[in-house]
Order: sequence, then structure tokens, then C-alpha cells
Amino acid sequence: MNRVSGTKPETTARSDAADPPAFRRRVFYIPGFDPFPPRRYRELYRKEGREQARLSGYDLSLRPKGKAGWTVRTTITGQRTEAEVEVLEWSDIVQGSMARSIPATYAQLLRTAWAYIGSGALFRLMRLRKGPVIAALYPVVALLLQAVLAVALALGAAALAGLALPEGTGPWGLAAKGAVAVAVAWAVLEGFRRADHRLMAWYLMHDYAFVAQHGGADPAALTARLDQFAARIRATLDEPWDEVLLVGHSSGAHMGVQVLAQMIRQGLPARHPALSLLTLGQVVPMVSFLPHARGLRGDLHFLSQRQEIAWVDVTAPGDGCAFALCDPVAVTGVAPEGQRWPLVISAAFTQTLSPARWKELRWRFFRLHFQYLCAFDRPRDYDYFQITAGAQTLGQRFADRPPSRSRITRPVNRFTSRT
Repeated sequence: MNRVSGTKPETTARSDAADPPAFRRRVFYIPGFDPFPPRRYRELYRKEGREQARLSGYDLSLRPKGKAGWTVRTTITGQRTEAEVEVLEWSDIVQGSMARSIPATYAQLLRTAWAYIGSGALFRLMRLRKGPVIAALYPVVALLLQAVLAVALALGAAALAGLALPEGTGPWGLAAKGAVAVAVAWAVLEGFRRADHRLMAWYLMHDYAFVAQHGGADPAALTARLDQFAARIRATLDEPWDEVLLVGHSSGAHMGVQVLAQMIRQGLPARHPALSLLTLGQVVPMVSFLPHARGLRGDLHFLSQRQEIAWVDVTAPGDGCAFALCDPVAVTGVAPEGQRWPLVISAAFTQTLSPARWKELRWRFFRLHFQYLCAFDRPRDYDYFQITAGAQTLGQRFADRPPSRSRITRPVNRFTSRT
């Protein structure tokens, strides 16, 4: 067990006999498009939770539980909390979608570009936030530039091979130069693919292609996995938790919406724990603006008016990969009369991170997209670790919080059908 203690006197533990019962929470976390196993998120929580506890002056301890989860105990201003966190894993589906040859990846590029450009979704998305659209265009441009470089080097290598061949080789000479050109082009592109842990172009191409492959509709494998997630969470509503909290990050945000909407439609127990949804760094419009995302649009419309839940959506303008402060229901064009959710707030990186820390992270775009899961050295009301392991429900914590004044609610989506 790792333990971190703050320095504030009120966090000092009392005897068990004097303590009131600990607040008990069950947390389910849906990652974005990520091929890595759940232990990555456990170690991130361990490291960043330790740092946030040190900065904010509270006690936090963590113990692994199984391959996909962990238990957290905190004492914050004298209140104890016990939380069990579980990663809802779909990395195997991600890995399968990334297992593409070089030609297949370039075919994906063409299909994905057409899905967004041909439907007009790309131009409407640009009216919301340019950052995530630039992030979406980056892999297209990067892969095309890599292809141009590969072709140029291949032609140069073929020309050199031609100079080395004796005269009069005829068709055999042309075949030899062609073989050299193909080998060089393949080696260049394979080299770029192997170096993609730094460039992220191939990874992002697979990400957007996964969303766009059916025009915004879920692939069959993902639909089945979401059904499993819903059943897994639903089973915990019969257990004595104070809150069941579903967290969706990046692509996991719209998956969280779908899972929770399905659970409510199927029926909740008459008496159940507080049920909450926290969406972080959401990219919902990248899906909901596509023509066949009818199911997601229906779920957004449905969930936005439910009284059974609390839904808080957290983004930050400093995150260039998210649709910052865009109400995912309203901008999609499916907001009902009397819309209740989500409460759209900003993590305000420029204010919740010190100038030195912001300077360090400002141009690390992918790292900033994960900042919601990390420690802030100038935290305000958004503290991921107090939300997931503190003694208030999500609804209680943000009960008096108005939405961010800069939130975007204008509907710009062309496709609003829900069936």
C-alpha cells in the first residue's frame, strides 16, 4: 500500500471507534482510444494522487485490486472515504483496429477524410473549436507528407540503381529499379510507423478511422462491449454504495453517455446509490456530427433530461484535443426543452496550474489531454481525486456551481435525427 499524508492537522486520523462510517464509492473508468492495458491508469492514479494529496494536504492510500482496478482510501478534512476503481477495458478492440498494413492505413485515411469532408461535418466542427479539428487533420497531413517523402526517396534510389546497372538490361533493369523503389518506399513508411510513439500520426489516424468507419455508428464489437459495461455497472446498483460514479475520458465520454442511457432505459432499482457521470476532455461532436450517429444523438437527448443522475462535463480551452466548453447535447442540436445536463465547467489550466507548470506543459498537447486525470498545483473546485475518492457525491460537490460563462451552446450540427 502506498500512503501519502498531507500536513493539515484536521487530516490526522482518529481512532476507529470515534470515526463515522466511511463514505463508500464505486468508480468505473472508461478510457479513450488507448491500446495500453489498465495498469497504466492505476499507476497514473497512484503517482498523481500522491502528488495532489501532498499539494492539497490530505491523506490518500492506494492498493491494487485485480488486473484492472484499485482501492483508494482518503481522509480529507476529517472525512474518510473508501473507493473501488475499475477500468472498463476495451484496449483489445483498439489493438485490433490498429493492426493494419501500410496500404490499409492509407486506405483508411481516404475513407476517413471523405467521411468528414463529404458529410460536411468537418466544416461544422471548425465552427466550434479549431484545435480538435487541427488535431484531426494532423495525421492526414503527416501521413501524406510521409508518403511524399517515401516516394521521393524511392525514385531517387531507383535512379541510382539505374546508374549502377549495365546498359541493355531492358525489362530486367526496369524490374530491378522497381523493386528497389518499392523496398525503399516501404522501409521509409515502416520507419515512420515504428517511430510513431513520438509522432502519434498513425495512432491518431486509427483513432479517427475507428469513429468514422460506419459514419458514426458503433462497430458491432464495441456495441457488445458497451452492453457488458452496462451490465457490470448495473449490478453494483444493488450493493450498499453511497455513489456509483462513471468517468469517461476523451472517446470514453460518449461511450459513458451510451452506457448510462442504456442502463436507465432498462430500469434502475427502486432504491439505488447516487448515480453520476463525469465526462473529461470530451470529443463527442467528432462522433455525433456524423450522419449515422443516430443512437448517440438519441442517448444525448435522453440523458440530458434525466433526474436520476448528475452529469458534469469538464474540459479546458488549453486542451487542444477536446471540444472545450462545448455543451455536447446543445451543439449536436438535440437539446430538449428544459435541458438539465450536463453541467459544463472549465478545468481552466491557465489558472489551476502555476505559471511554471503551465509553461512546462503548454506545448505538450497529448499530455495536456490527460491533465484532467492528474494533479493541479493550484486546484479549484475540480480535483479528480476528491471527486473520485472524496466524501461528496458529484451532485453535491457541484450543486451550487454555475456553468462556465464561456460555454458554447449554439447548435451547428447538420444531422440531428435520433432514429
